[in-house]
Amino acid sequence: MTDTATEGPETQAYLPIRHLPVYRAETFRVTHGVNEGDPLSDASDLVLDDSYELSEGHTPDRLALAMGKGGALSVAATSGIGQTGAPAFLDSLVTFMTPSRDTLEALIFVEVNEAAGTISEVYLHPLGPIDPKTPYTLVTIDRETGHKRLAESAAVAFVRGTCITMSDGRQVPVEDLAPGDRVLTRDSGVQEVRWVGIQTVRAEGAFAPIPIAAGALNNDRALTVSPNHRLFIYQRIAALNAGQRELLVKAGLLVNGTTVTRANGGFVDYVQVLFDRHEIIYAEGIAAESLFVDDTTRPALPDEVTRKLQGERPSDYPLGAIELREGDVKRRPDMVEMLRRVSAT
Repeated sequence: MTDTATEGPETQAYLPIRHLPVYRAETFRVTHGVNEGDPLSDASDLVLDDSYELSEGHTPDRLALAMGKGGALSVAATSGIGQTGAPAFLDSLVTFMTPSRDTLEALIFVEVNEAAGTISEVYLHPLGPIDPKTPYTLVTIDRETGHKRLAESAAVAFVRGTCITMSDGRQVPVEDLAPGDRVLTRDSGVQEVRWVGIQTVRAEGAFAPIPIAAGALNNDRALTVSPNHRLFIYQRIAALNAGQRELLVKAGLLVNGTTVTRANGGFVDYVQVLFDRHEIIYAEGIAAESLFVDDTTRPALPDEVTRKLQGERPSDYPLGAIELREGDVKRRPDMVEMLRRVSAT
């Protein structure tokens, strides 16, 4: 099942849902090694130095995972693959190496038939580009840090150099922010920064940054953010039949190849900004969210930060705004231009 909103953007109550591009196990098989001919499996059956290849002609499916209490995963109703409601687990983080010595990290998810107590599906979620007919040799199997890696790919972040509007109107590079600095927010006035985190990652796949050209969304300057970073749009002209004027949309969904692109290659410094609650702040003239802490993103935070957050209830999501889902955006190839028009002063 996929997103099927018909009258406007989806307005369902917030439940953390991740939409992940995945390959079914049978499309990624061992071509050389101990398990030759076998499809990808969970970590208990993997063998180091086995080489895998992705079958030609296969494109990734869209796996939607809902996160319940305590971080329990299940296949969401909006998933394009799997049995709705079936339990799912993040099995492991694996690393492959190509003949050219490039590395590829990937997460392995398993879907479970609860009644039978068996694994019904195994999915590969690559964290970078994967090419058919290229041998990928398994070099590491990690069952400890997969949730942290998933959280890092989900967390919203600005790239180094992005200027943030401070309480006094100054524009300060995001990497120069420090706890206690006073930042202007849309809904809560002036708020103090609680934590700033900087992470350097390969700019590939789930971590490839999204540059938004100056003027694309009525912004004075170009802005680059992580794919899952939500931008806040206020409809001055209510044209999207959303039921209200406040909208949030992930930057990665707006890629159109011209004014909003995906910058693959090299490395990128991502900077995360945390406040006492989920806020909308101003970055390069665009209203954008701060880091929202829930069971999806919490594993990406340092231990000292998570200890301070223990027992705290995350702020209500998403600040009264309606989030545009993937299905909403796909129905409008001109979505970036429409958002620019409806939010123009």
